[in-house]
Amino acid sequence: MADLRVRKSEKFLAEITVPGDKSISHRALLFSALSNGICEITGFLTSEDCLATMAALKAMGVQIETLDKSGTHLRVQGCRGDLHDPERPIDCGNSGTTMRLLSGILAGRPFSTTLSGDASLSKRPMNRVAIPLGQMGAEIQGQGERCTPPITIKGRERLQAIHYDSPVASAQVKSAILLAGLSAEGRTSVREPMPSRDHTERMLRYLLVKVIREGDTVSIWGGQVPESRDIQVPGDISSAAFWLVAAAANQRSSVTVRNVGLNPTRTGVLKVLGRMGARITERIDESGCEPMGDVTITGAGLHGTEIGGGEIPSLIDELPVLAVAAALAKGKTTIRDAQELRVKESDRISVVADGLRRMGAKVEEFADGMEIMGGAPLHGTEIQALGDHRIAMSFAIAGLFADGETVIHDSECIETSYPGFVHELEQLQTKLTL
Repeated sequence: MADLRVRKSEKFLAEITVPGDKSISHRALLFSALSNGICEITGFLTSEDCLATMAALKAMGVQIETLDKSGTHLRVQGCRGDLHDPERPIDCGNSGTTMRLLSGILAGRPFSTTLSGDASLSKRPMNRVAIPLGQMGAEIQGQGERCTPPITIKGRERLQAIHYDSPVASAQVKSAILLAGLSAEGRTSVREPMPSRDHTERMLRYLLVKVIREGDTVSIWGGQVPESRDIQVPGDISSAAFWLVAAAANQRSSVTVRNVGLNPTRTGVLKVLGRMGARITERIDESGCEPMGDVTITGAGLHGTEIGGGEIPSLIDELPVLAVAAALAKGKTTIRDAQELRVKESDRISVVADGLRRMGAKVEEFADGMEIMGGAPLHGTEIQALGDHRIAMSFAIAGLFADGETVIHDSECIETSYPGFVHELEQLQTKLTL
C-alpha cells in the first residue's frame, strides 16, 4: 500500500486545471453509447472509475477509440442502445456510478448481466435502484436485504413506465430510473425530496432527448434515442474543492482553477466557503453542455457555519474537505442531514470525525453529521484512507496546516477519481510555498 506524506506549508499561490468531471465523464460515455451515431468526448477523466465504465461498454460491443496520448479525447460509436450480452460478469471496480447507471440501462435489455465490484463497492446498498427498476419489470437480485453487490439484472426489452417517489435525493438513483425510462412505454417520472445534481437531465437535453422538470419531479418519455453530438467535459468541481479549501483557509493564499464545471447543483462548496468568509470570484460560460469557467479563491479568516437541509445534495462529495475547513475556521460548524455519507466508499462521518480528533480538533459525531469546534492547532498523525479517495485527499489538505508530518496510508485509492492529485500537492509544497 502506498503512503502519502504531507508536511505543513505556509502559502498557496497557484493556477490549476483539474481533471475532467467524474460524474459527467461517466454520463458522456454511457449516453454516447446509446446515441444514433459518432460522438467525440473531450476532457474525459481517465480515472479508474471512469475506465470501469468504458470497459463495461466495450464488453457489450460498443466501439470506443482513444484519439490522444492522454486518453482524454475519445470517439464513441453510438449503437442506438443495441448492446450485446457480455456473457461474463462486469467488474465495476469501486464505482457506484458505473453500477447504478448501468443497472438502469441493462434493465431494458433482453439478457441477464451480473455486476460486481471491489470490497468497498460490495458493501454499498443497491436496493435503492433495484426497487424502482423492479417496479418497471426488471428482475434484480443482490446480496441480503440491502441488495449489495454482486447483483444480477435480468432485463426486459420493454419496461413499464412508473412514477417513483424516491426516499433519497440521489442523482444516481434518479439517473438509473430515467435511463430505464428510455426503454419504457410512456412517461416515467421521479420525484425527489430535494433536488440532486442534474447532469443527466442536462446531457440528455443536449442530446435532444425530451426531459422535463416540474417542481420536484423529473420526467422522460420512452422510445427516444439520443442524438449524436460532441461533448466537452469540464473540470471536476469536486476535485477543485481540495485546492479551494486549502486557499480559503490560509489568509496569504490565492488559487485560481481554470475551466471547471460550475453547474449550480454542484457548487454548494463555493456557497459554503463564501459564508465562511472566503473571497470568491467566478467567470462562467454557459454555451456548452454544462456551465463552466474559472474560479479564484483568496484566503481569509474563516469562521464557522451551518451546513444542512436542501444544500446537502449539491456538496455531498465535498463534505469531508469542508469538515477540514471547519477545523481550520474560528467557531463552531455544524453539519446535518448528511447520513448519506455513511454509505459511501467508507463511513465518511465516522472516519472524518475520528481523523480530525486525532489531529487535535474537537468533533462531536451525530447520526447524520458532526459538530466541529474550529481553531485548535492541528498536528500530524497517521490516517488510514480505507480505500476512500476523498478521505485520503481531504486529510492531505489537513496535513498542509498541521505541525509535523501527516502520513496517509492506502493513498493509491486517489487514482479512482483524481490522477495527478499527488503531483499537484507536491507542486504546492515546493515551488509555490514560502
